[in-house]
Amino acid sequence: MDAKQFKQALRTASNDITDYLDNISSRPVQAEVSPGYLRQLLPARAPQDGQSWDQIHGDLFSKILPGMTHWNSPNFLAFFPAPTSYPSMLGELYSAALTTSAFNWDCAPAVTELETIVMDWVARMLNLPESYLSTSTGGGVIQGTTSEAVIAVMVAARERYLRQVIPNVADLDEVDRENAMAKRRANLVAIGSEASHSCTQKAALIIGVRYRSVPVSIDDDFSMRGQRLQQTIAKCREEGLEPFYLTATLGTTSTCAVDKLEEIAEVLKDESNIWVHVDAAFAGNALVCEEYQDLTKSFGAFNSFSTALSKWLLVNLDACCLFVKEREQLIDALSIHPAYLRNTASDSGKVIDYRNWQIPLSRRFRALKIWFVMRSYGQKGFKKYIRNHIKLGEAFAKLIASKPDLFEIVVPPAFALTVISVRSEIGDREEASRLTRAVYESINKANEVMLTSTVVGGNFVIRVVGANPNTTATALQKAFEILVSVTEECLGKFPTISNGCLTGFNPNVVVPTCISEKDAMRSTGDDEIGLSRNLIEPQYSRAMFSLWDVMSKLRWR
Repeated sequence: MDAKQFKQALRTASNDITDYLDNISSRPVQAEVSPGYLRQLLPARAPQDGQSWDQIHGDLFSKILPGMTHWNSPNFLAFFPAPTSYPSMLGELYSAALTTSAFNWDCAPAVTELETIVMDWVARMLNLPESYLSTSTGGGVIQGTTSEAVIAVMVAARERYLRQVIPNVADLDEVDRENAMAKRRANLVAIGSEASHSCTQKAALIIGVRYRSVPVSIDDDFSMRGQRLQQTIAKCREEGLEPFYLTATLGTTSTCAVDKLEEIAEVLKDESNIWVHVDAAFAGNALVCEEYQDLTKSFGAFNSFSTALSKWLLVNLDACCLFVKEREQLIDALSIHPAYLRNTASDSGKVIDYRNWQIPLSRRFRALKIWFVMRSYGQKGFKKYIRNHIKLGEAFAKLIASKPDLFEIVVPPAFALTVISVRSEIGDREEASRLTRAVYESINKANEVMLTSTVVGGNFVIRVVGANPNTTATALQKAFEILVSVTEECLGKFPTISNGCLTGFNPNVVVPTCISEKDAMRSTGDDEIGLSRNLIEPQYSRAMFSLWDVMSKLRWR
């Protein structure tokens, strides 16, 4: 492809992209393909001869696009969003053209220096303490994802802890120091809460330390409390383990719970050996709004913080912003200086080499797209964008609350997330979980909207997140109406209890699969009610199992 062909392809691509985003709501939100579909469409080997762009472009639409789930559809209300914007796309385009592997400052000075400046912009915008700025003892670095950020700071926490607790470690020769540190590592334990993202446990697995979780309760809206953290630390020490790291969360994945950060700071005020990282991957973006900035008042007591602009603030993946209070602790843990990476600028100590702030060596020009987006929208634009999603989320929660006979809001709505379950008329949590699962599976199978589920407090629940660039009140109203319709249909297919009597049982319909054969048989034997599993006709079996389960709960004879 030469420059002329590239210009033509670029015009086509810009039209494709704008048309795709303008009409995204007309597409089925989830990909309607089966596993392995693409292998049947593509050859087993790469072509021997180059192909024309027209051929490649055609295959993009005929083979790739059908396999895409459309995360920026207004009907995508699942997970957390993965937004993009035109300024962000332009940043990626220019970054690809200005390609560099910017591991050292001298590889491309503008890449490093723009990142330092943009990270300070982000820190000030989010009301982070001055100590997190590059002009102080800390600073920010763009990581690929929160998982990468957590691994990096956990390594820093481990190395800092070992240097602090091993007597005279700096005076030992290299072999003795390695042996002493390796021996002590066997006892190290990282801590998160039961609601922490799995990346903390995975990071512990990767760096070779143990992991323990702090219990959380629905009574506290699944937030980690200081007292329970204190109890978990004490229990670890009773087992001979040495806590060295904690993930506190601002906006948990399941429910957007915010851990009791002030309580955590108070509990750990005399635990200077424990590194505290605040994971605010999604909800941390809301700190652009003054009404959420009180959440940062304890951050000065912690060691690091991360949020992913690629989850809410219109920057496409990857764009996780990691900030540390003491950059030397991160650099000391991750620095290696082979001769082939040495240079005058690095040796002078006057520049930042971001390779020493992360796990990989090479790095992309990610700051460019963040710079483009921040300048295009401005802080006022970001605030308006976030507040609109918060308002939409609150309106959706009010719609759910208007149907108390059908739904229960499990925890207070937060950060555009509403967590709901279908209400069981017999007040049974297990039954409510089965009903909720049935509704969830039925909705996602229909593919009009896409939701995600989770389990909190042992209960199956549905998460609804309306926070992508195309989320509208109309789309959330549509999702609500679908939830109501499907829930009423499912409830009509299940027997319920009224004044101690079974009602609503219709053996002529097959209800969604909500109960296993094992569950159906667990409380009542065949002989007890004179029925045999093998005698139930297939078309009635699922409905009978649901009836059977209700009767067993009533100890019906």
